[in-house]
Order: sequence, then structure tokens, then C-alpha cells
Amino acid sequence: MGSLTQFQKSIIIGSILGDGYLRIISGRNNAFLEINHSIKQKQYVDWKYLNLKNICVSPPKERMGNGGRIAYRFYTKQLPELTELYNLFYKNGKKIIPLEININPVILSIWFMDDGSKCGNSSFYLNTQQFTKNDQEFLIKKLSILGLKARLNKDKIYYRIRFLSSSISRLKETLKENLIPSMKYKLGYNPVETCPRLTSSIGQMKIKFS
Repeated sequence: MGSLTQFQKSIIIGSILGDGYLRIISGRNNAFLEINHSIKQKQYVDWKYLNLKNICVSPPKERMGNGGRIAYRFYTKQLPELTELYNLFYKNGKKIIPLEININPVILSIWFMDDGSKCGNSSFYLNTQQFTKNDQEFLIKKLSILGLKARLNKDKIYYRIRFLSSSISRLKETLKENLIPSMKYKLGYNPVETCPRLTSSIGQMKIKFS
């Protein structure tokens, strides 16, 4: 994936697993990435933009959403490398998990900053309700490669991934160096909690898609 660094690939894949979306406009050949969070996550969006700046069109901007919610978002350029990822991670316009995926600590950190949540001192989740049950079970197998044990947790009519209490210490150790300061509350490093619902100098990571 020529124009993207290994670190950028990890940010993008982590974002796809989380709140980011790849899109292809009708009549265009290549996909672009949309990063869209609440204005409350401004520092996080700015951090993503800083690390993806060379493939972006313009800096993040505020936008008024539904119910008075203020969104903060940016878009990348349309790139063949993103089209390759689109073809792996989307089927009929819906996100799927490709068999070729390998999750490294940076990907997991982005994914957790996007969709991780904490309830109490021992309940840590990835809010994966957008994925099928089978895809979530496959993700649990991939997490086990990092030494992280998890299981499905039913959230109303959907499922999400819950880390077992025996893996919380390893989860924190895996994530703590890669979470930006404004997102460390998700690991309980300040009083704020999110019940229900990186430094760019990381060493080289291997992500293989055949």
C-alpha cells in the first residue's frame, strides 16, 4: 500500500474497526476515509489528522448534527490503497471483518479509543454491535493472539466484546503507551467513565493482507 506508512495503515484499520468509514462516491474509482467524532473528542480527531495529514484534503471542521450535536470531522483523499481496504472490509456497503486481518497493538489502541468503554473497575468492552455475531467471534480469536481473552456480552438485542477480568492487566499494558492523554480515561486513569456504550514513534508493525 504504497503512499501509506505502516503506522498510518494501523490508524486507518483501527478506525475502520471503530467509528471511521470508507466511502466510494458514485462515478469515482477510489475510496476515501471519513473520520467523524463528537466535538468533545477534538484532541483525538486532531491527533488522527496530524498523523494522516499528508493524505487529507483539509483540516478537521465542526458541523452541526442532529439534536444539536456538534460533530468534528475530516476526510482523506481518494486513494487506491483505501479502495483496497474498502474491498476487504465492506460487503454490499456494510462493514465486515476480512479473514486476512491481523490486529497489532496500534490497531487495537485506535479501535479502543474509538469504541472502547469501561464500567466499574473490571468491565472493559469493545462496542462491536455493528458487526455480526460471527465476525465478533472471529475478532475474539484474533485478540487471543495478543494474549487477550474476551467473550461476547449481550447488550439488549445485540452483542459486544467484553474482556475477561483475567486479561484486564494485559489489556492496560498493551494499550497504555498508545492512548493519547485525552483518551486515557477509558482505562480508568481519571474519574470519568463511559459505562455502556499514540504516539507516532511506535516501532514497525506487520499487517498482512493477501
